[in-house]
Amino acid sequence: MKFRSHSSKGLSAGLNRRQMLKVLGAAGSALALNGTSGMETLFASNSPTTATGDLPRRALGKTGLEVSAICFGGAHWGRLKDDTEAIRLMHEAIDAGINFCDNAWEYNNGRSEELMGRALVERRQRVILMTKVCSHGRGKKVAMQQLEESLRRLKTDYLDLWQIHEVIHEDDPDRHFMAGGEVEALVEAKRQGKVRFVGFTGHKEPRILLKMLSHGFPFDTCQIPLNVFDGTYRSFEREVLPVLNERGIAPLGMKSLTGNGEPIKQGIVNPEEAIRYVLSLPIASLVSGIDSPAVLKQNLDIVRRFTPMTAAEMNGLRVKVSRYAMDGRFEKFKRSIHHDGWVGREQHGLA
Repeated sequence: MKFRSHSSKGLSAGLNRRQMLKVLGAAGSALALNGTSGMETLFASNSPTTATGDLPRRALGKTGLEVSAICFGGAHWGRLKDDTEAIRLMHEAIDAGINFCDNAWEYNNGRSEELMGRALVERRQRVILMTKVCSHGRGKKVAMQQLEESLRRLKTDYLDLWQIHEVIHEDDPDRHFMAGGEVEALVEAKRQGKVRFVGFTGHKEPRILLKMLSHGFPFDTCQIPLNVFDGTYRSFEREVLPVLNERGIAPLGMKSLTGNGEPIKQGIVNPEEAIRYVLSLPIASLVSGIDSPAVLKQNLDIVRRFTPMTAAEMNGLRVKVSRYAMDGRFEKFKRSIHHDGWVGREQHGLA
């Protein structure tokens, strides 16, 4: 199955009925790429639009949307015990200028979506809302059922972005692109006006994501792990990121602190170095796990005063951590099934 063209005409009418956010217009990005990896981007000629609270925004690929440089992650946040505290935290993030929200059907057994739906009452039109389908190769029917459940939990009748979650197994691309697979669900959801844009995520092997991209389907986004260690071990920065930018597919970063913050705890890098490094790459937004007011303040402060690293700074940081990066000790999500979602493990007989 090959895809070479894309039309959003069928989606536009549905979006009008839902009184979507007015598109702000994508700011052009002039990426200055240099250095040995070709990925040290300076953003020197890209002046991001200023959002509420002076939080920078960036173009979400070719979608015409602008998203905050940092995205509010739903996984860690959904583990907060106190609903009131969690909702207050998300409201603070939105009021501070974060307009991009991440989630997934399987996060915390649906709690993350349900909690976010409650938090977005009266704030839905202020955010670009993304969640992920977690059918893990079970096909279009299961994917569409999950879409309806996600919409119900999130208390909305449309998603701004719907992504296929965890494309991490060798056979995942074949499953998703087979007749009656998840890719057909993406197309159908857009046709029905329930989804504006589509993408996929993966954190295991760059070659698996490249296999997804080889089909030529017009994905709008792709979410990948990016951090100071990634350039040395199974590098998404070197192998996948250039392809996404060449095709105009918006790259979304994740795991800037390696998913558990262990390098921060050990003093190998500090949060500002880690986040600033990823934001200096040509990405649209960085998904960040925010589970406390302290973490929210820290990340907002880093993003507000952000200036891109130079090629020399980025290379120096990679050299600094290289002896910790070569064996993937801080990126266990690339080599251990214990960092994969249980739903996907179950579908592949690994639960």
